[in-house]
Amino acid sequence: MRPYLTALTAALVLLPAAASAMKPPRQESPPPKELLRAPGMADDDAEIARAIAEADRHPLGSMLNPVRVGGPEGERAYIARLRCADGAGPKIGRRGSAGVGAFGTIVDVYPLDCGAAAPGKLDLVMDMYHSEHEEKRAPSGFLIGQR
Repeated sequence: MRPYLTALTAALVLLPAAASAMKPPRQESPPPKELLRAPGMADDDAEIARAIAEADRHPLGSMLNPVRVGGPEGERAYIARLRCADGAGPKIGRRGSAGVGAFGTIVDVYPLDCGAAAPGKLDLVMDMYHSEHEEKRAPSGFLIGQR
Protein backbone atom coordinates (compact mmCIF):
# COMPACT_ATOMS: atom_id res chain seq x y z
CA MET A 1 0.00 0.00 0.00
CA ARG A 2 2.90 2.39 0.70
CA PRO A 3 4.20 2.47 -2.90
CA TYR A 4 0.79 3.76 -3.99
CA LEU A 5 0.87 6.50 -1.35
CA THR A 6 4.36 7.52 -2.49
CA ALA A 7 3.27 7.70 -6.13
CA LEU A 8 0.12 9.64 -5.19
CA THR A 9 2.15 12.08 -3.08
CA ALA A 10 4.61 12.62 -5.94
CA ALA A 11 1.76 13.26 -8.38
CA LEU A 12 0.15 15.79 -6.04
CA VAL A 13 3.47 17.60 -5.62
CA LEU A 14 4.13 17.73 -9.39
CA LEU A 15 0.59 18.75 -10.40
CA PRO A 16 0.89 22.45 -9.41
CA ALA A 17 4.24 22.70 -11.23
CA ALA A 18 2.73 21.28 -14.43
CA ALA A 19 -0.26 23.63 -14.21
CA SER A 20 1.96 26.69 -13.71
CA ALA A 21 4.02 25.74 -16.78
CA MET A 22 0.94 26.05 -19.00
CA LYS A 23 0.50 29.41 -20.70
CA PRO A 24 -2.80 31.14 -21.43
CA PRO A 25 -4.00 30.35 -24.99
CA ARG A 26 -3.19 33.83 -26.34
CA GLN A 27 0.47 33.42 -25.34
CA GLU A 28 0.63 30.05 -27.06
CA SER A 29 -0.91 31.32 -30.30
CA PRO A 30 0.38 34.57 -31.75
CA PRO A 31 -2.16 37.05 -33.11
CA PRO A 32 -2.93 36.82 -36.85
CA LYS A 33 -0.71 39.73 -37.86
CA GLU A 34 2.25 37.89 -36.32
CA LEU A 35 1.19 34.64 -37.99
CA LEU A 36 0.96 36.35 -41.36
CA ARG A 37 4.43 37.76 -40.81
CA ALA A 38 5.88 34.27 -40.32
CA PRO A 39 8.50 33.09 -42.83
CA GLY A 40 6.95 32.79 -46.26
CA MET A 41 3.92 34.81 -45.25
CA ALA A 42 3.13 38.54 -45.28
CA ASP A 43 5.77 40.73 -43.64
CA ASP A 44 4.13 44.16 -43.63
CA ASP A 45 0.69 45.74 -43.33
CA ALA A 46 0.36 46.11 -47.11
CA GLU A 47 0.87 42.37 -47.61
CA ILE A 48 -1.61 41.61 -44.85
CA ALA A 49 -4.12 43.90 -46.57
CA ARG A 50 -3.47 42.04 -49.84
CA ALA A 51 -4.06 38.67 -48.13
CA ILE A 52 -7.38 39.95 -46.78
CA ALA A 53 -8.33 41.43 -50.18
CA GLU A 54 -7.52 38.08 -51.84
CA ALA A 55 -9.70 36.26 -49.32
CA ASP A 56 -12.54 38.73 -49.95
CA ARG A 57 -12.64 37.58 -53.59
CA HIS A 58 -14.17 34.32 -52.33
CA PRO A 59 -17.50 33.62 -50.61
CA LEU A 60 -17.55 34.64 -46.94
CA GLY A 61 -17.52 31.60 -44.69
CA SER A 62 -15.58 29.39 -47.12
CA MET A 63 -12.11 27.86 -46.69
CA LEU A 64 -10.66 30.62 -48.88
CA ASN A 65 -12.46 33.36 -46.91
CA PRO A 66 -13.26 32.17 -43.40
CA VAL A 67 -15.30 34.42 -41.13
CA ARG A 68 -12.74 36.19 -38.93
CA VAL A 69 -13.69 36.32 -35.23
CA GLY A 70 -12.04 36.42 -31.81
CA GLY A 71 -11.97 33.05 -30.09
CA PRO A 72 -14.67 30.43 -29.55
CA GLU A 73 -16.87 33.07 -27.93
CA GLY A 74 -16.57 35.15 -31.12
CA GLU A 75 -17.66 32.15 -33.16
CA ARG A 76 -20.72 31.61 -30.97
CA ALA A 77 -21.61 35.32 -30.95
CA TYR A 78 -21.35 35.58 -34.74
CA ILE A 79 -23.51 32.50 -35.35
CA ALA A 80 -26.07 33.78 -32.83
CA ARG A 81 -26.47 36.90 -35.00
CA LEU A 82 -27.09 34.92 -38.23
CA ARG A 83 -30.66 34.66 -39.51
CA CYS A 84 -32.11 32.52 -42.27
CA ALA A 85 -34.27 34.18 -44.95
CA ASP A 86 -37.37 33.49 -42.81
CA GLY A 87 -35.84 35.38 -39.85
CA ALA A 88 -35.21 32.29 -37.73
CA GLY A 89 -31.77 31.31 -36.49
CA PRO A 90 -30.20 28.32 -38.24
CA LYS A 91 -29.89 24.95 -36.54
CA ILE A 92 -26.24 24.59 -35.57
CA GLY A 93 -24.43 21.29 -35.97
CA ARG A 94 -21.35 20.13 -34.14
CA ARG A 95 -18.20 22.19 -34.66
CA GLY A 96 -15.32 20.46 -36.37
CA SER A 97 -11.82 21.33 -37.50
CA ALA A 98 -11.44 22.14 -41.19
CA GLY A 99 -7.63 22.29 -41.32
CA VAL A 100 -5.54 25.33 -42.25
CA GLY A 101 -7.43 28.29 -43.67
CA ALA A 102 -6.54 31.21 -45.92
CA PHE A 103 -4.64 33.05 -43.19
CA GLY A 104 -2.45 30.13 -42.12
CA THR A 105 -4.38 29.28 -38.97
CA ILE A 106 -6.54 26.31 -38.04
CA VAL A 107 -10.16 26.98 -38.92
CA ASP A 108 -13.40 25.54 -37.58
CA VAL A 109 -16.44 24.45 -39.56
CA TYR A 110 -20.03 24.67 -38.30
CA PRO A 111 -22.82 22.90 -40.20
CA LEU A 112 -25.78 25.31 -40.35
CA ASP A 113 -29.28 24.32 -41.47
CA CYS A 114 -32.13 26.71 -42.28
CA GLY A 115 -34.45 23.87 -43.27
CA ALA A 116 -36.76 24.93 -46.11
CA ALA A 117 -35.71 28.60 -45.82
CA ALA A 118 -32.81 30.02 -47.81
CA PRO A 119 -29.92 29.38 -47.84
CA GLY A 120 -30.74 25.82 -46.76
CA LYS A 121 -27.68 23.93 -45.50
CA LEU A 122 -24.22 25.49 -45.33
CA ASP A 123 -20.88 24.54 -43.78
CA LEU A 124 -19.66 27.82 -42.26
CA VAL A 125 -15.87 28.10 -41.93
CA MET A 126 -14.56 30.37 -39.16
CA ASP A 127 -11.08 31.57 -38.15
CA MET A 128 -11.06 32.41 -34.45
CA TYR A 129 -7.59 33.97 -34.36
CA HIS A 130 -8.71 37.49 -35.30
CA SER A 131 -9.63 39.23 -32.06
CA GLU A 132 -8.92 42.62 -33.66
CA HIS A 133 -11.65 42.10 -36.30
CA GLU A 134 -15.43 42.22 -36.00
CA GLU A 135 -17.22 40.77 -39.02
CA LYS A 136 -20.31 42.78 -39.93
CA ARG A 137 -21.21 40.87 -43.11
CA ALA A 138 -23.26 37.70 -43.45
CA PRO A 139 -22.52 34.73 -45.72
CA SER A 140 -24.57 34.60 -48.92
CA GLY A 141 -28.23 33.85 -48.22
CA PHE A 142 -28.08 34.81 -44.54
CA LEU A 143 -29.06 38.01 -42.77
CA ILE A 144 -27.11 39.32 -39.81
CA GLY A 145 -28.49 41.04 -36.74
CA GLN A 146 -26.90 43.42 -34.30
CA ARG A 147 -25.31 42.34 -31.04
